[in-house]
Amino acid sequence: MSDSPVFVITGASSGIGAATARQAVEAGYRVVLAARSKDKLDALAAQLGDALAVETDVTRWEDNERLIGAALDAFGRVDVVFANAGFGAARGWLKETPDHWRDMVLTNVLGAAYTVRAAIPALKKSRGHVLLTGSMAGRKALPGSLYSSTKWAVTGMSESIRADLNGTGIRTTLICPGGTETPFFDNPSEGRLEADDIARAVLYAVSQPPHVDINEILVRPTAQEQ
Repeated sequence: MSDSPVFVITGASSGIGAATARQAVEAGYRVVLAARSKDKLDALAAQLGDALAVETDVTRWEDNERLIGAALDAFGRVDVVFANAGFGAARGWLKETPDHWRDMVLTNVLGAAYTVRAAIPALKKSRGHVLLTGSMAGRKALPGSLYSSTKWAVTGMSESIRADLNGTGIRTTLICPGGTETPFFDNPSEGRLEADDIARAVLYAVSQPPHVDINEILVRPTAQEQ
């Protein structure tokens, strides 16, 4: 339907982003898929049908502006923005390269902030919903993990955004996955959640009536100790 709500997802080419896109389409949303991997986006968009793929580097402000502009041009509205793009690093302050650290911090923190900033004017018109991907690592500092530090920043960012947008009708939700089987890990484990498990939490948050704002959802595997 031409008046169906529109769901914008960054980091949509795989993992939680792709799983959320599939479930959003099943729930009746039109979706706008954003990531740096245009070939993967195009393949997913072809599977989903009423979907738009927009190659996006969230660390570039201009790309975020173009993403929201493309969503409005194609569909005329934006109802949900899921700032999900991000990646990790090995634990240990002497692990990884300084360049890897820089790219991770820019993507996980500044990229999320840019995506939300670009979307706010459209979300005010739709009285829409902001979601950010946090982490269990954003609630408990992990030894030697700069990734954990970026997710602590996202935890604070979510509440700052919520307070700033209070009174606009926009809702804000922080999604905090525990151990989840995504491309983030290169060592598969039977004890982790699946991306679809997190996507269900996302759809739960956005499916609430307008006066209900689920501010944070922490999802852990049953077997996770911490």
